Amino acid sequence: MSESDTEFDPDRVIIRDKRRIDPESGAVREPAGPAAAEEQPPAPPAEPEADRVAELTGDLQRVSAEYANYRKRVDRDRAAVVEIAQAGLLTELLPLLDDVERAREHGDLDGAFKSVGEGIEGVAARLGLERFGAAGDAFDPAVHEALMQAEPDPTATVAVCATVLQPGYRLQSGRVLRPARVSVSEPGTEPTPGPDAGAGPAADES
Repeated sequence: MSESDTEFDPDRVIIRDKRRIDPESGAVREPAGPAAAEEQPPAPPAEPEADRVAELTGDLQRVSAEYANYRKRVDRDRAAVVEIAQAGLLTELLPLLDDVERAREHGDLDGAFKSVGEGIEGVAARLGLERFGAAGDAFDPAVHEALMQAEPDPTATVAVCATVLQPGYRLQSGRVLRPARVSVSEPGTEPTPGPDAGAGPAADES
């Protein structure tokens, strides 16, 4: 087949206009194709995902809570150690405090012994020692030790401490170092006079 036999197909003709200046408007044309794509500004980086942010926030909150609990536990343990040490020292001082109190009751707390005795009492008070136990207090087996039974008390509605034989001591925290040793009176009633009460000798003579 010769070239003359080939028919010209105008639809297959592709014309590419590579001119940078538009002949009609005179404006400079923007480059097309891959070159134009290369000149596009880069896309901004993607933001962190919401679930990742929530996960990190949860981890931070958990660590903060664990640290707070640790600090509380350390403070509680430190306070317990201090209280145990104070309790041991004050327990050793209780016999001396008893001697000071007996000397005061007998009027022998004077001179140099008075200064020493009051100094011991002052140190014990500063360390948080409290004395308790008084006649008339309601008997509490948690802080009182009953050594004997006294006569019933007709004015009492509960068991009471009739006599304090030895005072008790405790720390300000409520920890009892020594219970108060007491005699106990149970509630009682007034004795009712018998039928012959008040008759007297005159009644017998009649």
